[in-house]
Amino acid sequence: MQFTVNASDAGKRLDLLLHDRFPDHSRSRVQDWIRAGRVRVNGGTVRASYLVRSADSIEAEPADPPPLHASAEDIPLTVLYEDDDLVAIDKPAGMVVHAGAGVHSGTLVNALLHRFEALSGVGGALRPGIVHRLDRFTSGVLLVAKNDQAHQRLAAQFSGRQVEKVYLALVHGVVKQDHGRIERPIARDPVHRTRMTARLDSGRAAWSEYRVLQRYPRFTLLEVRIGTGRTHQIRVHLSSIGHPVVGDTLYGAPARVDAQPPLDRFFLHAHRIRFHQPATGEEIVLTSPLPSELTNWLSGAS
Repeated sequence: MQFTVNASDAGKRLDLLLHDRFPDHSRSRVQDWIRAGRVRVNGGTVRASYLVRSADSIEAEPADPPPLHASAEDIPLTVLYEDDDLVAIDKPAGMVVHAGAGVHSGTLVNALLHRFEALSGVGGALRPGIVHRLDRFTSGVLLVAKNDQAHQRLAAQFSGRQVEKVYLALVHGVVKQDHGRIERPIARDPVHRTRMTARLDSGRAAWSEYRVLQRYPRFTLLEVRIGTGRTHQIRVHLSSIGHPVVGDTLYGAPARVDAQPPLDRFFLHAHRIRFHQPATGEEIVLTSPLPSELTNWLSGAS
């Protein structure tokens, strides 16, 4: 489709204008087209927030949405624990947990569907078995439910704050206190919508506790325990006290560190989880060792 912007539409956001032109498609779908380069303004690509001008020439190539289900893919997985109700996966950094934001292949869900005969359907067709998540560039232990009853009971433990989650994080700067607690609400950043923030009075309650494991000249290795599971919680909280996680450029970490190789991930690892087996109530503690790329990077930090 090709059209010229009318004077009456000048000043509108590009995504809103296209949404008006394609009312059968959601605004998020239109934004996917823009990100994929399927929309051009005066022959070039722009952001969804671009404010159109009178006489702008717009070309749009609508694309059908991806199927609303996950597909099995033969992707290797490291299993830390498995029983009739659940499986614990050692998720590598770089793997997305489930489809979304333009990512539909190579996900943990796709790998799970290939590996296991049955998974919980509570989370829907796109998120079978997924009880909780880890950020794409965070590694570590993640629980997956095999049946609906296990999913509901595990979810109740998470929402009731009965699950202990412990992370390892290397942050920039030398953290002075041996331990501390950060208790600040987390909300969507009103300016940068891909970010969260702990600098507003509003938001969802969140707390993180940290303990210093090792200090280096330019970094501090922390053990972090969280009592809530907000989006980007550890990354946001540590950045809010002036110590962003190494590799986390979204929250203030530099893209490169002098005399160190590129990390290409966050130095954030879900190290240990403590929960109760959903059928028997038995306490289970699972640990994921620090990945080799992090131990190797750490060896050059001293």
